[in-house]
Amino acid sequence: MDTNEDSPHIRAQLEDEGSVLNSNLFLEHVGEVSLTLNSDGLSWKLLESLHNEKDGLSCLGIKFISKSETEIKFSDVYAVEFINWGLIHESVLSNAGGCLIRHESEMYRFTVHGVQRSKTRPSLLVLAVYTFGHKDLQMCHMWVNRINALLKMETGRPKSLLVFVHPLSGKGSGCRTWQTVAPIFSHAKVKTKVIVTQRAGHAFDVMASISNEELNSHDGVIAVGGDGFFNEILNGLLSSRLKAPYPPAPADFVHSVGSNDSVLVHDPNETDVETSCENEDHSPLLSSPRSNPIELSNLRTEEGSCDRDQDSKFSLPNERFRFGIIPAGSTDAIVICSTGTRDPVTSALHIVLGKRVCLDIAQVVRWKTTSTSKDVPCVRYAASFVGYGFYGDVITESEKYRWMGPKRYDYAGTKVFLRHRSYEAEVACLEVKSEKTSASSETVASKRYGLWLLPKKSERVVCRVNCSTCNTNRSCVSTSVPPEAPSSDPEEQRWLKSKGSFLSVGAAIISCRNERAPDGLVADAHLSDGFLHLILIKNCPHASYLWHLTQLARRGGNPLNFEFVEHYKTTAFTFTSSSDDSVWNLDGEPFQAHKLSAQVFRGLVNLFASGPEV
Repeated sequence: MDTNEDSPHIRAQLEDEGSVLNSNLFLEHVGEVSLTLNSDGLSWKLLESLHNEKDGLSCLGIKFISKSETEIKFSDVYAVEFINWGLIHESVLSNAGGCLIRHESEMYRFTVHGVQRSKTRPSLLVLAVYTFGHKDLQMCHMWVNRINALLKMETGRPKSLLVFVHPLSGKGSGCRTWQTVAPIFSHAKVKTKVIVTQRAGHAFDVMASISNEELNSHDGVIAVGGDGFFNEILNGLLSSRLKAPYPPAPADFVHSVGSNDSVLVHDPNETDVETSCENEDHSPLLSSPRSNPIELSNLRTEEGSCDRDQDSKFSLPNERFRFGIIPAGSTDAIVICSTGTRDPVTSALHIVLGKRVCLDIAQVVRWKTTSTSKDVPCVRYAASFVGYGFYGDVITESEKYRWMGPKRYDYAGTKVFLRHRSYEAEVACLEVKSEKTSASSETVASKRYGLWLLPKKSERVVCRVNCSTCNTNRSCVSTSVPPEAPSSDPEEQRWLKSKGSFLSVGAAIISCRNERAPDGLVADAHLSDGFLHLILIKNCPHASYLWHLTQLARRGGNPLNFEFVEHYKTTAFTFTSSSDDSVWNLDGEPFQAHKLSAQVFRGLVNLFASGPEV
């Protein structure tokens, strides 16, 4: 190392009008390195004095091969910090025998915080911390200032976030999970307003009542919890701001607004919304008045109202404002599908690095709670899955065993499977033009639906980072109903109908990958392709249904390759039960509905994520 105390004579040089900086510094646990900075990132080489010219380091005849150059891109760096005077642990060669020994020196230090990809788990991100040191204070400050200046050029990174923590998520680990990742946000100098929820619907109420001015002061909202808790926050935002038409329906679908209406509209005096809650401690179906009812129009958002004191606009879709999930729930399917792993640190790193991916959202409208009830329409939104029958029974049964924690789902699932209960219902889905078949009749219940409705395994395109399917012919930002949204002209719509006895009815918005179903319910469902995957499981022998569930639990399985399985790729569907005992599962939350309709909005919200690597 250059020992000249006059800093201008220290080995530091700028080239290309200051775009390149090179200095000799000490790297913690490595030794003296030549550190180079350019517009892309940092790279360093261990100085030749620490190398055997050909074979690397050697001690007692054992050779240590040292990588001659290492680098980190600024896209993988989220912070740099000056940490003042202290010890640097070096690796040096002794003069006698050339053995590698450890040595400590005191100097000024700065730390670069970044990420690395796990070598064994491609989607997993791990913390990478590099501490550099030098005896010259001005040298360290120069490096910190230059790195910070280049980090500020990285676009899309959040500066301020609203964070909701569910204290009882999963095994009651919500607060511990946040404490684990909070230092990452602190290092990245991201301001966080943290709200630990105190009751059912707390996050919903905050998001529904927050002013546009405050909402625009944040770059996003983070849920520390499970899928149900994210659903609560999502519904809180959308219920008070999103304006959209109701889902389309067949001509014979009688709804509560009026059987003669050709277009379904929201009645400002009739609409209500129910709070969604995380599936660990919140009670289902807690009602809360809607402050801004949805009206018939192109998809848009409130532009300010008297009760919001003429706040600035908050538009949807919104490219700048993103949702984030730090997993602390029982299933965490949305996180697994959007990041590839169920790891809180990985999710936190996606957030501070400003990753972005679009996410489809389903609008679900309940028209009747029971066959005889006279209800006002109830609007809910879902981001992962809407299920009835087996799925609704499991979520209902699991409510009795909350004391068991996440294991209650396995226990409840076993009980519901052994019960093998089926339900009479009628389901209709809107046919997608590109998915048309040669069927001449709209009634398809008598036909066998297996592989011929599905692409072959080799033809399936699974959603991954930079997914071509999600990015084809679309933009994350739109000011109207996405092109793939159902047409409101009845003459352009063709409805496929199925009526009979069902073990389950499910609509997957995303693949719903989780630890119990490694490929998800539908392996080739995408985060943002504008489609719902409607899966109807007809009544079948116990053994056959067990084989279907076994295929779901297998990696590489094909749970849709059964004669009793009907699979439709659609943009909207309706459901009418023949029974009053009709409980649905919306993103892990119970939702009672005898009659409902649903549609999907493509890329309605943005997530702090980039998609799974594998």
